[in-house]
Amino acid sequence: MTFDPASYAFSQAQGRAPIRASTVLPARRENIELQTEDGHTLVGELALPESGPVKATLITLHPLPTHGGFMDSHVYRKASYRLPALAGIAVLRFNTRGTASPRGTSSGAFEEGVGERYDVEAAVRFAVERGLPNRWLVGWSFGTELALMYGAVEPVAGQIEGAVLLSPPLHRATDKHLQLWAESGKPLTVLVPEHDDFLQPAEAAQRFSLVPQARVVGVAGAKHLWVGEKYAARVLNDIVAQVSPDPAGRELPQEWDGPTAAAGA
Repeated sequence: MTFDPASYAFSQAQGRAPIRASTVLPARRENIELQTEDGHTLVGELALPESGPVKATLITLHPLPTHGGFMDSHVYRKASYRLPALAGIAVLRFNTRGTASPRGTSSGAFEEGVGERYDVEAAVRFAVERGLPNRWLVGWSFGTELALMYGAVEPVAGQIEGAVLLSPPLHRATDKHLQLWAESGKPLTVLVPEHDDFLQPAEAAQRFSLVPQARVVGVAGAKHLWVGEKYAARVLNDIVAQVSPDPAGRELPQEWDGPTAAAGA
């Protein structure tokens, strides 16, 4: 059964209530399908602000599907729950080829980041065709490899503003890809957990020194998967600070006075 975002049951709390890990705020949510140039159908969800303009668009690239990564990986799920309402930001999530989640399963099979180039291109093309503005790639772990390998080359490079990377392992992405980002001049924000399993802040700063415009931020106490509401909230704040054109709206509220739903309810 495919999860239907319209199934969230919203109710009005009495006054302001804290935003918790499972809190879902109002948005216009729809199940979407992306068509790749090599013939695959990718399933996903687009969450838009319920009203007002879209200030920025996040095109999210999830962690490694062979190790449990998918469009519902918790930071991206929370982004879709909160950012349309709190920051006027659209969140596009999707499963790369061969990846399954409650939304459904994308066709094809995992291709070690090679065929996934077409997945990145399809997601960006969808955002362009929908007229979604101020488009940013947001990659997490394996998703950072896709952002680095394909975000600074056409056709994607001309259709995005830049990228935010969470826990980059720099396994598949090489110095060649970093040099392409340097040449593009596009902003690159790199959030590196202090206790990352693959690349920690000091080494990340050295590796990303090839990209003069890259901003490498070490996050004390955090681990590769950003487990814990404290770290998920930190990531979302840093993403909004990078992509939002509205300086007044960059620090996300921790409470909400309006209808909410509970994930899984």
